[in-house]
Amino acid sequence: MKISILDDYFDTLRTLACFRKLAGHEVTVWNDHVQEADALADRLRETEALVLIRERTQIRAPLLERLPNLKLISLRSVYPHIDIDACTRLGIMVCSNLHMDTPSYATAELTWGLVLAAMRQIPQQVAALKNGTWQTGVGSMVRGKTLGIYGYGRIGQVIANYGKTFGMKVCVWARENSLARARADGYEASPSKDAFFETCDVISLQMRLVDGTRGIVKLRDLALMKPTALLVNTSRAGLIEPGALVSALRAGRPGMAAVDVYEVEPSVGAANPLLAMDNVVCTPHIGYVAREEYELQFADIFDQIVAYAAGAPINIVNPKVAP
Repeated sequence: MKISILDDYFDTLRTLACFRKLAGHEVTVWNDHVQEADALADRLRETEALVLIRERTQIRAPLLERLPNLKLISLRSVYPHIDIDACTRLGIMVCSNLHMDTPSYATAELTWGLVLAAMRQIPQQVAALKNGTWQTGVGSMVRGKTLGIYGYGRIGQVIANYGKTFGMKVCVWARENSLARARADGYEASPSKDAFFETCDVISLQMRLVDGTRGIVKLRDLALMKPTALLVNTSRAGLIEPGALVSALRAGRPGMAAVDVYEVEPSVGAANPLLAMDNVVCTPHIGYVAREEYELQFADIFDQIVAYAAGAPINIVNPKVAP
């Protein structure tokens, strides 16, 4: 098959052991990011199988309708960036292993790194030192403080364990079945959403972005947080009401944020006010960007291509297209 891989910024995939799964196929890897439909249609004109790296490129009907040879889109994540209805109408199969078997330890590790970086002001201290200033403020420890996990899924469970290991009290707010799991694991379930935002010193958002969770965190919720509290988001920016985080930070509740995800990505320069705030630690959506995580993700993605080529597709998102 003629396979195209988009947005491999650092030409990493060819260096992975799992890349050998595509031996015998004609593979083209693109290392830059292009979103314009004309440019993408030109690049993908002969493509039969398209590999996407998470949500870096939007795949919508105007583009899909210009790709007559496309038969398969293979990825390993949720797919709000893909027009599934258009794919089904055009006979394009979408396959995605939603990694239901394992948490993203890479994302969990980055989340915890952001917690420590923000609480101890590590990026600010490093930048000041390089600019000739010796110490710029006093940070805070996490030990003895309350870590709030909003959404007790696979990644949330890992982060809760990190908090416990660092001597934090862990409090959870989630759906009732998730709260039951948290209680069974020995963690406290918050009595209410308001109490959760009012009492936690660090809150980590750990939910999938679906219709039911879009904008689930309101400005009102953030305004309940302590002026010393930290909000961390390594899940999806859409979990927070648009503009609410910037407004809340400017109002001083919470006092800090650490984010890896943005309403518009890539997000650089003056286009995003979060990037200019001294009380915000920002990373460029790198939660999953680790070699070990790539090996896991792309082994599944390439397996989906191999299975399709063999006439036995797996992890089909739109089964109406299945043979």
